Amino acid sequence: MALEVPPPEPHLLSASGRTGSTVISVALLVVSVVFATAGQLTLKAAMDSIGRIGTAQVTDFGQTIGRAIREPKLWIGLALFGFSALFWLVVLSRVNLSIAYPVVGFSYIVVVAMSRWLFHEHVPALRWVGVAIIAIGIALVGISSRTIRGG
Repeated sequence: MALEVPPPEPHLLSASGRTGSTVISVALLVVSVVFATAGQLTLKAAMDSIGRIGTAQVTDFGQTIGRAIREPKLWIGLALFGFSALFWLVVLSRVNLSIAYPVVGFSYIVVVAMSRWLFHEHVPALRWVGVAIIAIGIALVGISSRTIRGG
């Protein structure tokens, strides 16, 4: 007996107008991006606690690896990425990659903003311009998906 997998929906909103399916697809996509973003931020916090990896002395490297293994934030960050991947697989089964993947760019916007706020990183103006361009790109992808399906 073969496992039958339904084809991905051609757009977030199917031709039959099933808005419930659209809401679920968008929600799954948002959850995947939120988990991935939370994972990135948690891993950064973990590495700030662990310290720099890649010192010249082998003993320092071993100690750093030992600290990493014992760092709960590292495992939480990896788990968040795992959850993100599971949701992402569901998204890929429902939404065209050309629509879903650009939405992942939203995580870049959030990560830059949260890096500034949580980690007090300096974010130069040119980087903010790049973030704005990414936001515009995400908006264009959203507009194009409506244009294609005639909405």
